[in-house]
Amino acid sequence: MTLLTRRELLFASLGVLAGGATPSRASAAGPVTTDQYGDKNQTLPRGDLPVFATSGGPDVAGLYRFAVEQGKDLEHIPCYCGCGNIGHRSNRQCYIKSEDKNGTITYTSHAAT
Repeated sequence: MTLLTRRELLFASLGVLAGGATPSRASAAGPVTTDQYGDKNQTLPRGDLPVFATSGGPDVAGLYRFAVEQGKDLEHIPCYCGCGNIGHRSNRQCYIKSEDKNGTITYTSHAAT
């Protein structure tokens, strides 16, 4: 089993434990942009998921939901996809680029691709 396959298996299991996800409300959704690494980004109110998470099916949406709800757990899990070279220090950063104190979250498609 490769490391990527182990990661996918681990987070698919965690996504099932975290439950399903609700689709984003289009009216509150920020635009989808692309960063310098080619990843898509979208800023949304807490509770909404980005279009690239919801279009990936229930497993992908569940993983993004888990990253929001159980982010502290993901902060202790290193990422094995090689994204340390773009500044990721944990697996959580493959899902969430940043969070603002006002409750908005900027998601990255890094984990969805």
